[in-house]
Amino acid sequence: MKLAKLVSAMRDGIGANDVMAYLVMMSVRLTELHRVLKQTGSLYLHCDPTASHYLKLVLDQIFGPTNFRNEIIWKRTTAHNDPKRFGRIHDILLFYSKSNKPTWNPVFMSYEPEYIETYYRYTDDIGRKFLSRDLTAPSHGSDSGQFEWRGKYPPKGRMWAYTKENMERLEAEGRIFYTKNGYPRLKQYLDDMAGMPAQSIWTDILNIRSWHAEDLGYETQKPLALLERIILANSNEGDIVLDPFCGCGTALVAAHKLNRKWIGIDITHLAIAVMKRRLQDQFPGIQFKVIGEPVDLPSAKELAKQDRYQFQWWALSLIGARPLGEKKKGADKGIDGVIPFTDDSGTKLKRVVVQVKSGHVGVKDIRELKTVAGNDPIGVLLTLEEPTQPMKTEAAEAGFYESPVWQRKFPRIQILTIEEVLSGKQPNIPPPAPPPKAAPIRQSKQLRLSKE
Repeated sequence: MKLAKLVSAMRDGIGANDVMAYLVMMSVRLTELHRVLKQTGSLYLHCDPTASHYLKLVLDQIFGPTNFRNEIIWKRTTAHNDPKRFGRIHDILLFYSKSNKPTWNPVFMSYEPEYIETYYRYTDDIGRKFLSRDLTAPSHGSDSGQFEWRGKYPPKGRMWAYTKENMERLEAEGRIFYTKNGYPRLKQYLDDMAGMPAQSIWTDILNIRSWHAEDLGYETQKPLALLERIILANSNEGDIVLDPFCGCGTALVAAHKLNRKWIGIDITHLAIAVMKRRLQDQFPGIQFKVIGEPVDLPSAKELAKQDRYQFQWWALSLIGARPLGEKKKGADKGIDGVIPFTDDSGTKLKRVVVQVKSGHVGVKDIRELKTVAGNDPIGVLLTLEEPTQPMKTEAAEAGFYESPVWQRKFPRIQILTIEEVLSGKQPNIPPPAPPPKAAPIRQSKQLRLSKE
């Protein structure tokens, strides 16, 4: 009831607009996420500064102001040229816990070069950088730390922080540094340190760039290091990580890599296809369940009836094809998806082009595919309906593609039905190249992947 009053008040204040629609949508989802969160669990909400202040009010109402942990500033890029304003180079992570006893593991950031230069200014004989630390501690009235060490005593009111035996051990290990006047100090080696405990401003993780190895071409993809830091800080091995807006699945990859169980939810078959390919590529043999996608011919027909693009993306995922999005003008007109492969001594990829048909099919569709795939080695028609005999004859007349590497012939035009693919049949093609970049996604119903 209080949350409803808050949302109503915000609507009175900022009006009915896209921001308000987003806040209403998030309020419902955040309430449910709080409900399923365990008492030691935490929530991170990634947002930009246009809505973070509104979202914090919503989160304060749902989680309670005392369970607010941090507003984390993530510097995602070095510079941005925004007209008539300062460059927007950061996003915000709002960090809340379910209770006052959240799971917490300290995480560390690399030291800044200036910090290293200022404090780790000494180098030993083998090139290890170190700083010198005080070997004394406040005296607590005992004489145990008041012994002489190499002609030196602790200053008045201080005592040696180590027993004489431990001082001798440190000396034998080369861990004691002597100043010009012969006073002993402890060597703290840079390579022994985990780094600086992470603070609320993160400048050491830049956003994905096109030249980065982990780039999938996915517009909202987050760096793996960002999700790893969050998961390490607030969970332990065997815990469950839930990402209800998981996009291309970075949180799932990070959770699996760190030996956590995970659940990912998204709203398109394209997003699910991207995640499945990514997980299978990075973790060969991985087992997970996908809840919400068709598992038989009747459910495939139902999906095609609801949304032909969702059906198209799902169908392409069954044979490992990369969606090209909606039909385009130009050279790729009529191509729904591609399967890249290498078949020569060079690095240039060849491709299998794929068309998906969810309605009535006939011989004209095979002729169209022949035209579309005219410059490519192989074309595949993936159809919900059974092909006619004239279609099969037309496809056979296209002949074969002869692979110079695999020393085999592959039919140039192939027809596969959804029923055949659901039964395990795949295109007869050379081995595909690694999973390529993803296409933008559209919104539809939710699907869920889980590894538990």
